Amino acid sequence: MVTNQQPTLPIPAAGAALNDIIAKDCPTVLGVLSQLGKRFYFPAKGILSQGAEAKAKAKRYNATIGIATDEKGPMHLACVHESFAAGMNPRELYEYAPSSGKPELRQAWQQKQRQETPSLGDHPISLPVVTNALTHGLSLVGDLFLDAGDEVLVTDQMWENYPLCWETRLGARVSTFPLFDTKLTGFNQNAFMQALAERKGRKLVVVLNFPNNPTGYSPTRAEAGAIVEALKAAAAVGTRLVVVCDDAYYGMFFADDCERESLFGRLAKAHENILAVKVDGATKEEFVWGLRVGFLTYGVKNGTAAAYAALEQKTAGLVRATISNVSHASQTIVLKALLHPDFRAQQAEKVEILRQRAAATGRESRKSEYADCWDVYPFNAGYFMCLRVKGIEADALRLRLLDEHGLGTIALGKTDLRVAFSCLLESQIPDVFARIAQATRALRG
Repeated sequence: MVTNQQPTLPIPAAGAALNDIIAKDCPTVLGVLSQLGKRFYFPAKGILSQGAEAKAKAKRYNATIGIATDEKGPMHLACVHESFAAGMNPRELYEYAPSSGKPELRQAWQQKQRQETPSLGDHPISLPVVTNALTHGLSLVGDLFLDAGDEVLVTDQMWENYPLCWETRLGARVSTFPLFDTKLTGFNQNAFMQALAERKGRKLVVVLNFPNNPTGYSPTRAEAGAIVEALKAAAAVGTRLVVVCDDAYYGMFFADDCERESLFGRLAKAHENILAVKVDGATKEEFVWGLRVGFLTYGVKNGTAAAYAALEQKTAGLVRATISNVSHASQTIVLKALLHPDFRAQQAEKVEILRQRAAATGRESRKSEYADCWDVYPFNAGYFMCLRVKGIEADALRLRLLDEHGLGTIALGKTDLRVAFSCLLESQIPDVFARIAQATRALRG
C-alpha cells in the first residue's frame, strides 16, 4: 500500500538530550514542539561554542575567530566606520555576535520586559533570544512548534505574513475567528471562546497580536482579563496551547482603557498547558525599523532554568542553521539606546506624536458626513486603522485614490481599507479622509 506520509526523521542525540531536560521539567512543552523543534539543538562542541570558550580563556592569542583583525581590533574601512556615531568601538560593530544574541542586550531587554510587565512579578522566564526582527521570530515559532497540518488560531483581521510563514512555508493551517463583535464595539470574546471550545483537547497555536495590524485595536483591561481566563479554561480541559504574543507595536497605546501590559506576563504563569511566547523587538519600540533586531522569549508555569536553557539552545540552533546571527552593529546600537538616560523620554515623545495623530484620525474618520461611505473599525493603539467601505470594493477604491488623488492605502479583502496614520502629519489627516470619501462617492456614481 502506497501512502503519502512523510517519514519521521531521526532525532540527533544532542536534540534528544535537550528533549529529556524539557520532558523532565515541562512535559507539555515537549508535547507541543514540532518534529523539527524536537530535532534541533545548538552544537555544544561546534565552532561557535568553541570560539566562545576561547574568547573567555584565550588571553594571549585567539586563533578561532573567523574575522580579520589588527592591533586595534576588527579590521574595518574608515568609510564604513564614519557612518556610526563617535565613540563606537569596532569590537561592538564588526565581530560576529553569538547566535542567541549579544548577552548584554539579552539581559537589558529582559530587564525592560520585567519593568513593563508588573503582572509577571518574579516568575522565571527564558532569556530573550535575539532574532532578525519580528518576522524572523515568528518564523522560528513555526519551525519550533508547527508540523504540517497543525493549526494556528488567529483573528480574521491579521497580518498577511502569518499565512506565508506558517501555511505556505510549513504546511500548517491558519484558522480565524472574528476580531470584533457584529456591532464593532470591541473584542469578540464569544467567538474566541467558541473557537477554543471547538478545539478542546488538541494541540493549538494561538496568536494574540495587540495592538493589532491592520486595525490598530488593543483590548481594554477587562477584555484582556477575559482573554487570559478563556485560555486558562481551555488549558484546564486538556488543550495544549502555544500562545504567541505578537507585540510588534507594544507601547503604542492611546486610549485610557487600553491594557498597557503584554498578555505574556499573565500567560507565562497561567497553566502548565500554556507555553507563552513573546515576540517583540526594537523595530517599532525604538523606531529603528531597518536595524532588524527582535526577541523571542518563553514563559510557562513551573518553567525551570534548565528547561528554558534547552528552549534557548534549540532556538539558537535554528538561528545558526538559517542566518547564523543577527547584525552585531544593530544589536550594539539598540543596547546603547536602551542604556541611554534619555531613552524613555525620547520614546515617550514619539509615542505622544502618534497618539495625537490617532486622535485626529478618530475625529476625522468618524465625522457624520462620512457615515454613508464607511464604518470605522475600533482602533485605540498602534500604527493603523481600518475602514469598512460601503457600496464598493476596497481595491477599486485603493486604485482610484492612487490614480486620481496620489493617496496610498492598503485594501484588505473586499471591504476593508487600511490607513496608516503613523506616517501622516496631523495637518494632513483631514484631507486624507475627505479624499477617501470623495473617491468612494465617485466610484458609486
